[in-house]
Amino acid sequence: MSVDGRGQDLDLALIGNCRIGALVDRRARIVWWCFPRFDSDPIFSHLLAGDEEKGFCDVVLADCISTTSQYVRNTAVVETVLADARGGQVRITDFAPRFEHYERTFRPPQLIRRIEPIAGLPRIAIRVRPTYAYGRSVTEYALGSNHIRYMGGSEVMRLSSDAPLSYIVAETTFALTRPVSVVLGQDEPFRSAIDATSREFLDRTRDHWLGWVRHLGVPFEWQSAVVRAALTLKLCSFEETGAIVAAHTTSIPEASGTSRNWDYRYCWLRDAFFVIDALNRLGATQTMESYINYITTIAVEAVHPLQPVHGIVPFTPLDEVVAPDLKGFRGHGPVRVGNQAAAQVQHDVYGSVVLGATQMFVDERLPKMGDEALFKQLELLGENARRVALEPDAGIWEYRNRARIHTYSATLCWAACDRLGQIAMRLGLNERAQYWSMHAGELRSKILENAWDAKRGVITGAFGHDDLDASVLLFAELGLLAPTDERFIRSCDAIGRELMRNNRIMRYTAADDFGAPETAFLVCNFWYMDALATIGRREQARDMFIDILNRRNAFGLLSEDIHPITGELWGNFPQTYSMAGIINTAMRLSASWEGAWARASS
Repeated sequence: MSVDGRGQDLDLALIGNCRIGALVDRRARIVWWCFPRFDSDPIFSHLLAGDEEKGFCDVVLADCISTTSQYVRNTAVVETVLADARGGQVRITDFAPRFEHYERTFRPPQLIRRIEPIAGLPRIAIRVRPTYAYGRSVTEYALGSNHIRYMGGSEVMRLSSDAPLSYIVAETTFALTRPVSVVLGQDEPFRSAIDATSREFLDRTRDHWLGWVRHLGVPFEWQSAVVRAALTLKLCSFEETGAIVAAHTTSIPEASGTSRNWDYRYCWLRDAFFVIDALNRLGATQTMESYINYITTIAVEAVHPLQPVHGIVPFTPLDEVVAPDLKGFRGHGPVRVGNQAAAQVQHDVYGSVVLGATQMFVDERLPKMGDEALFKQLELLGENARRVALEPDAGIWEYRNRARIHTYSATLCWAACDRLGQIAMRLGLNERAQYWSMHAGELRSKILENAWDAKRGVITGAFGHDDLDASVLLFAELGLLAPTDERFIRSCDAIGRELMRNNRIMRYTAADDFGAPETAFLVCNFWYMDALATIGRREQARDMFIDILNRRNAFGLLSEDIHPITGELWGNFPQTYSMAGIINTAMRLSASWEGAWARASS
């Protein structure tokens, strides 16, 4: 798969095991790895190092003339083949171990790289240049019999290998006559044979992912795209706590030359809802169950305003600072660590949590369904939603210096009340069902009264303001309006006219704290396709969907943004919003299995 022949700086593959995640480029260079967990200091930080040759691990083939790289089908394992001018070839296989071991999931903070000669006599150099403290080069190391300890900061990374360690330290080019393995991870002795263990771990990891994919309920069409999206979303789940990160990177800007650089290695409760909704549609419910445990931990503290973003370990401080030793993606700084959004007021968060938990009360597949105790915890969030629904906030797009009564935020507060009413009815709590249904009805009336611009015939993004906002496209899906409601149809038409740039939907076009946005927010394009399908324009939606799929990177992944003119991907990567959009839209637009076979046989 390629992207119209264009080069992409974000032609990266994600490997991981739900504890760590790393990004590998098409030349098998590991350019990003936060160690020992998603939100840690990147020991490989080349992605944000600008033009500095630091923060990576790669294999350099002498006289290399071609490279091919791809995922092993239906896995999180990447294979890269390098070929030289003399007919030599080497295969590099990268993965993070993950499999069942002693009746629990084995997922160490570890990457394994197997390097095998497959033709001729290739000559390679193995280069390992770690960093610490967000971009400072590691210069202190200790050489053992089969390992190298790289020291800097609070974490020590150990490299264990059956390749000549002196060659690795000196980055010497040598003839590769047998397979070798490089194991990167925690500072613990490697107590088994390196070659045999890496082969065993590879086989068991591959089999684990193949088994996981086998149980997905995929649509008839676009199966490979959906499977890759599902695997990517799974890799964004920090399984230990149940948190789901918005992306694995920080500070990849939304466009060239902008300071819209944010750290996305945390759990936005809003984004997480979209992720578990997408995975639930495929039948992968365990991520939801783990996430419910995570948000339950947070919800018990909900007497105060619920912050919209949390660390992968709840209540970890997320104070935003700038990392001075990294120049930034393509040199576009600053590089930020932490996120100021944690201190913002975003009222939609209450609805996001309730929506995320709702399936626990209706899905009979679950071993433990939602009960009255969980419902009472969610009611704490509902009371906050009811109280703040019509108050100003920073909104879904996290405006830093502006507060309004945002229509989406108010609608998600309505959704919290509406779903609590439905859950209470299902549990037989009739008095609570009436209570929440009454408040939901009152909120809905006020939202539609204040957000509807009768003169223009559209639902606006904020009460008393004219600006359009793509989040309105979700209102039929959420149930605020029926898809046949003229107000929804007219709003969709207006968004298509006014927020579209070269067949790409912008989230908004009015200037914000940083000026007018330049790139299109990818998830808004999926929302638009979904809305088109809902109002009966499926063919138009399908054409747009196929076009967006063709804009994925070489590994089938999407970032946060796309430039409407150049088609370049921008923003943090891989973006869970965007990958969830692939799943949800494919499920909506695909022909049914039964219908497709019936047409094929007629």
